Amino acid sequence: MSAVDVLLVSLGSTPGLRAADRELAGALERAGATVAVAAAAAPRPVRTFALTDLAWARAARAAAVEGIERHRPRTVLYSTTTAALLWPRPGAIRFDAPAATTRLGRDGIWQRPVERRRLREAPLLLPWSDQALAEVPPPHAPALVVPVPVEPAGVGAPWAAREIAAVTYAGNPQKKGLDRVLAAWALARRPGELLVVAGLDPASAPVSLPPGVELTGALSPSAYRELLLRARVYVTAPRREDHGIAQLEALADGCVLVTTPAPGPYVALAHARDLDPRLVTDDLAPAIRTALDDPAPGYQERAIELLAPLTRASIDTLVARDLVPRLLG
Repeated sequence: MSAVDVLLVSLGSTPGLRAADRELAGALERAGATVAVAAAAAPRPVRTFALTDLAWARAARAAAVEGIERHRPRTVLYSTTTAALLWPRPGAIRFDAPAATTRLGRDGIWQRPVERRRLREAPLLLPWSDQALAEVPPPHAPALVVPVPVEPAGVGAPWAAREIAAVTYAGNPQKKGLDRVLAAWALARRPGELLVVAGLDPASAPVSLPPGVELTGALSPSAYRELLLRARVYVTAPRREDHGIAQLEALADGCVLVTTPAPGPYVALAHARDLDPRLVTDDLAPAIRTALDDPAPGYQERAIELLAPLTRASIDTLVARDLVPRLLG
């Protein structure tokens, strides 16, 4: 088999990470690089974060070893710091957030020191955002911010005519603050209004739900984006947010964003504040009513302007102009 330019080692532990890796591979190929993807096989569930990360790191190493042998890449790119922890060969590291801030205490007892070494030894860091890079302890390798592209999924109905009042995503209900969203909805809802909860495993669903709540379970990416195009408001209460792709997609699809001011490299938070600071608060119930009854003028148009640097065309330009020369130069 012919050698490739880039071996992308994909951890792929969440749908969002897998989608981001597909986008990056596509951008590299459109820039003229040849790319092979080595995807880690999902390990069996274990009880602690430390063991979970070890299992995923070992799976990523196995995928990298096989990929290097098969594809003989000029360079290796690890997607997430976890994928790079046990690397068989140094390479660039792409990440949305480092273990330094996501694995505190015993949860990151072995990951944090290994990660610090990897972030120093890597030839290049590729954080998703400036906020993610700011969480990396110095000293670290040179960095280039390469965001994940966000595009509108289509053209929805005019905002006032959308039949779903609000949507939230709860793939991880504890992390996404589903309990807080449901409590706020119970206070804010008016008769006939519907909150749709997407991505929630039925086994994790609350025993009882307030009126006006519908669960969809897991959705395909296209079905989820179609849901956003039918909704007026996206509401979320994350306890920590490592980027906010779901929120950015909601903005791209015309939703008004209501969110708590969560810690983390929460890119969508700055956009939410710019668009309407009334809707960034821990007091979600009145914010939901404000979003539904008194949205800021020109909200959707201004959201598209803010997201312009994240279009696929913009990211393609960045990858071709800056990333490929630094990876392969």
